[in-house]
Amino acid sequence: MQFPLVHVSWALADNAGRPACDAFFREVFGAQTAHEILITPETEKMGLDREESLLMVGDAMLIPIAPAGGGAREGSPLGDMLRRSAAPHRWIGVALKVADLAEADAWFAARGFKRHYDPGMEAFYFLVPRGQALGMRLEIVRQDMPGDPRRDPEWRPAADHRLGIEGLQALGVSTPSLEEARALFAEKLEWPEIGARDLPEARCAAFAMGDTVLEALEGAEGSAVAAHACDVKGICHLVFKVRDAGETARNLRAQGLPLIGDTATRFAIDPDAAHGRLIWFTDQVPQGYPATGSRLGEISRPA
Repeated sequence: MQFPLVHVSWALADNAGRPACDAFFREVFGAQTAHEILITPETEKMGLDREESLLMVGDAMLIPIAPAGGGAREGSPLGDMLRRSAAPHRWIGVALKVADLAEADAWFAARGFKRHYDPGMEAFYFLVPRGQALGMRLEIVRQDMPGDPRRDPEWRPAADHRLGIEGLQALGVSTPSLEEARALFAEKLEWPEIGARDLPEARCAAFAMGDTVLEALEGAEGSAVAAHACDVKGICHLVFKVRDAGETARNLRAQGLPLIGDTATRFAIDPDAAHGRLIWFTDQVPQGYPATGSRLGEISRPA
């Protein structure tokens, strides 16, 4: 079963910090706002418990989410989840698109996954909790995200993106061992393994998860990746493909941002200067990796 990526999300503990986070991605990454979900007198009466901006970076959607309204109060289920999840290098997870939710439910059930349905949303999505996917929550959705430009067959990301971003190449998940990752991603989820290589920070096995790549990372004992797999779990990085790594690095340094890694091939903004997110840039395409580009529109539009 193919699972085009809908979005990647992470949590902020306090809504007061969300505007600065959103502004960082707009100003540095050239993110475009597809939609905003905000507390108003009307939405608060309806029980809205969060605020979020749906940010398009190239053709990938990123969503930082903060508790608000009823979610700002201790004891709110969603607010408490966001506060628990709000930490540097910790992400909530991914949303993946399916055409038929009942068929997807049966597919996951046949593979031994427990599914969670939020009351009243049974026709729209279900969750595979993070404990079943190496700390990465899977949200399996049928509906389109509001304002998602990828539904329009004529839409294309801005060609003059300030960082030369061509698309989301991969997302990385830390793992205690590549064998455990292969048992989950290749065997249970049936995502084909498309390559393995050594990165400076970890051993990496790559899996084709739909229209992007899942990189499982096994770090050496005592490494940051190994610590992430033990203490944080789940997604540890994103990788964006850019036209020219050197040019992207010069652009970021001109904005006063500290960089880590090899600016000639694969590097990132220091997470301490990027709201706790590790996001790599590269102009290299590892052997076996597909060309970047969202295929969400193929499943979002009627045949």
